[in-house]
Amino acid sequence: MEAWNTFVEGDNLAVLHALARAGEEFDLVYIDPPYNTGSVLAYHDDLRGADGRRAGRHEAWVAMMRPRLEAARAVMSSRGAIYVSIDDNEAAYLRLLLDEVFGERSFLAQVVVNLNPKGRQLGKGFATSHEYLLVYAYDARTCVLDASSPDDVDARDFPQVAPDGRRYRRLPLRNTNKKFNPETARTLHFPVWGDPETGEVRTAAFDGGVEIWPVFGDGTPAVWRWSAPLIERRAVDLVCRRVRGRLGARIDVYQRDWLDTAGGRDRRKKLRTIWPADEVGSTDTAVAEVKALVGKVFESPKPTGLLRRILTTMPGDARVLDFFAGSGTTGHAVALANAADGGRRTCLSVNSAEPVRAGSDAARAGLATVADITRARLQAVADTVGGGFAEVSLGLLAAQAGSIADPLPEAVS
Repeated sequence: MEAWNTFVEGDNLAVLHALARAGEEFDLVYIDPPYNTGSVLAYHDDLRGADGRRAGRHEAWVAMMRPRLEAARAVMSSRGAIYVSIDDNEAAYLRLLLDEVFGERSFLAQVVVNLNPKGRQLGKGFATSHEYLLVYAYDARTCVLDASSPDDVDARDFPQVAPDGRRYRRLPLRNTNKKFNPETARTLHFPVWGDPETGEVRTAAFDGGVEIWPVFGDGTPAVWRWSAPLIERRAVDLVCRRVRGRLGARIDVYQRDWLDTAGGRDRRKKLRTIWPADEVGSTDTAVAEVKALVGKVFESPKPTGLLRRILTTMPGDARVLDFFAGSGTTGHAVALANAADGGRRTCLSVNSAEPVRAGSDAARAGLATVADITRARLQAVADTVGGGFAEVSLGLLAAQAGSIADPLPEAVS
């Protein structure tokens, strides 16, 4: 069985090119690149402008990121999506760069992530408490990203109980947005028939049924959200009842919105574009997660809750790639998600052998490079969560013509 987590040490651009030559495809790419806070970038590309001068701060960062994003797109499947974490230093430049590489129409969201609820207290100005996630599809027409999650669904939001025990809530079948009316949506303004005693709704007259037109609360004409054929097909999901409005009693039609969806699938709730720390974790909880596995060896990891939320937007068999792997949070989250829901996700993590800071906790723990931290965490994840761990050398990856999923002579598990 293929290991849930595979690791490659090396320059991520070289790894991405090797993956492309091998014909590899990934459904989900997540990266947490350097935020360009003014320190020297660890990726030693020739960062010079077209006129030969040394690139400025933003220009150098974009020059470093552009070929990596282009190479990432080359290894994405047609159903795929990419999430990129970033802060205010390069958010504007990254948005423009992603528009160039993936196309403006592939933009899906800019999510605000509240990773530091207390806010940064050092320095002048505001106490910044957020970062961003920029989300793009490989191709918006074929992307399978589902911007919803089962995690925030609350059964208390579905107070009605059907005779068979299923829970539901009532949603007006009438479109409550006044922009949609008989003038703008002519085909959706028509009568239905309903019996408020039994709740039955049909598109044609029947014994006991009364004619019901869609109207707003002030009595002005409205339109339905469903077409007549859809109402006919899903009449079992509709109910009519007497209601008392501003103009007195009337009969209105409601959709039964079920907690348990058809086919036994988990009910999902549309994700908002602000993700608070109490839902996805914070930098503090992320540090604690790393510490529990390999010690306090990484200063600013991402919480697994953030990555697990991202994973819920993609299928349970997604091939995941993180080529700025840092402490290995993405691989950790993949293992946790698989263990929780029986998924078959795999993750390829890539990190360079950038030396850790002299005198740091990582150095005192005997971890000489950031790649050593990634490796140690993913091995600890395999030992505690399961799913296995394999390492592939960049040289072997570049030499092989097949898939990294094939048995590899240098793989360890």
